[in-house]
Amino acid sequence: MAQEQDTQHALLVPWGHFAREIGLLSGLEAIPLGQKVYEHTPQAKVVEFLVAILSGAKYLQDISLVAHPLDKDLAVAEAWAQAGWADYTGVSRTLRALSWAEVREIVSVLELVSQPFLDSELSGLRSQDCGPQYDGDLTGLPVSNTSRTYPNAAYGHMSDEIRLGYQAGVVSLQSPTYGRLWLSVEHHAGDTVSCTQAAALVLAAEKRSGQRPRRCTELLQQRIETLVQSRAPAEKRLVTQRAKLADLQHAKEEVAAQLREETKLKRIAVLERRSVRREKALETARQKLAKTLDQMQGHLAEEKLLCQRLAQFEQDNADNPQPIEACFRLDAGFGTYESPALLIEMGYEIYVKLHNHKITEMLKKKIAPDSHWTRVGDNAEMIAWSGLELQHCPYPLEVALERFHTGKTQKHSALAHFGHTPAIPDLPAWFARYNARQTIEAGIKETKQVFYLHRLKVRSEPAIYLQEAMTIFAANFIRWAMVWIDQHVVQDENTLPLAKLGIKKQVQVAAHTSAKVIHYSDGILLKFSPVSAFAGKQLFFPPPTREFHQNYFSLFFTILALIAQKLR
Repeated sequence: MAQEQDTQHALLVPWGHFAREIGLLSGLEAIPLGQKVYEHTPQAKVVEFLVAILSGAKYLQDISLVAHPLDKDLAVAEAWAQAGWADYTGVSRTLRALSWAEVREIVSVLELVSQPFLDSELSGLRSQDCGPQYDGDLTGLPVSNTSRTYPNAAYGHMSDEIRLGYQAGVVSLQSPTYGRLWLSVEHHAGDTVSCTQAAALVLAAEKRSGQRPRRCTELLQQRIETLVQSRAPAEKRLVTQRAKLADLQHAKEEVAAQLREETKLKRIAVLERRSVRREKALETARQKLAKTLDQMQGHLAEEKLLCQRLAQFEQDNADNPQPIEACFRLDAGFGTYESPALLIEMGYEIYVKLHNHKITEMLKKKIAPDSHWTRVGDNAEMIAWSGLELQHCPYPLEVALERFHTGKTQKHSALAHFGHTPAIPDLPAWFARYNARQTIEAGIKETKQVFYLHRLKVRSEPAIYLQEAMTIFAANFIRWAMVWIDQHVVQDENTLPLAKLGIKKQVQVAAHTSAKVIHYSDGILLKFSPVSAFAGKQLFFPPPTREFHQNYFSLFFTILALIAQKLR
């Protein structure tokens, strides 16, 4: 006989069965968390936190204090393999008590569950002879400027304002199947600036994907040789300045000796004035020498850093028998000279908007009245130069000037590209390729407008990081689930077309719609309420088979055993 249940959170039911199918719940429940168990385990409350994020909860208290509380929905609890849900206060206490080590283990499970989907997309790209396309960014998570209860929050640039809060460094992959997949998120203080995070974003992408390009050690070697040669004038100046300083010191000592022996008042006055002049000259020489020494120390420190980088990159190449080609796109915050140079040396094709407005002004001056502008958009034109050597940038770049027409005004900005295939021959393609990084900007907007990442639901810093990690996981999870449901659901004219709803509507409408959950021996029917937005629609899907991604389970539980051993 069929068993019926009522739910006010319809889409959370198939999502729960999908979570069981991919081993997410067993993975989270296997993590040892050092907290007492009363009615609900801490692992169950971590799962509940994820479900709340998937439901688009603005605040943690929405678990219990909205019109249709999640913690009263037993059909959803059962779908997520839980006997019931805890009150939001219990979830809050558990999150607040999590240590950094425990949170990182939870995130490692999320990454492990994600890995088969990521590997499948990377394999698909390889089969199409395409390298991965990464986008990186830093997004602000502001809190109240008067708050004193958020640990290590700091003032920084967030949405064109100076706000108190945190920064999240995120990387996404352009995905053939899902459009966009989040790869990683890192938690930072609010005063972290983009130009310091380019390498961290790249390394995070490489860690998650398990692949990287060949490092351009020959370019780096040339850069070091050029840097060593450029040190010669400073070294010569240093020798000259030291000799002059010694001469001035000797001259001052001679005047001092003459003063000690002189008895005539008129002669003493002359020597005293001479002593003052010698001291001023000596101080000037000291300052010049100190400045040269500072320059030399900076020079030598840069040489040391680049030599260490070269040694690391040579080892990277030795450990990377199958390098790939890959592209990284970054916005103007990363467009300082060092960030593009580093990514070039790491072997990436780069598209970046240049940060320094002086470059834009310099490019505008290079344009002659008869220069040809290429139309690249409805109100956009571009003109470009190849092999342009910019001051303080060690490598020549393809540089383009964009011109946007907005009514009677014009706006300009500068783009740069470096890669094996020139971008200049096809400026519309360059313009489109760079602006396609709007996919990560849309993703950041989704995390805040759909999953409310900018409304921090917790105040413990490890838990804040967990919210960041669970949010990007939730965005990926729904995309995976949409494909899984489409593949497994019984299709007929009454089937709810999830793909047409989009992520926002799935979270904010379908996950808050009433429905009947009817359990049959061969599957589960989700029948939407006749008074709901999806009246007459339904989803019929099989129960979890536990066969999905079975090749990963042995690795999965091996890692969990190591986690448990480490935390004992």
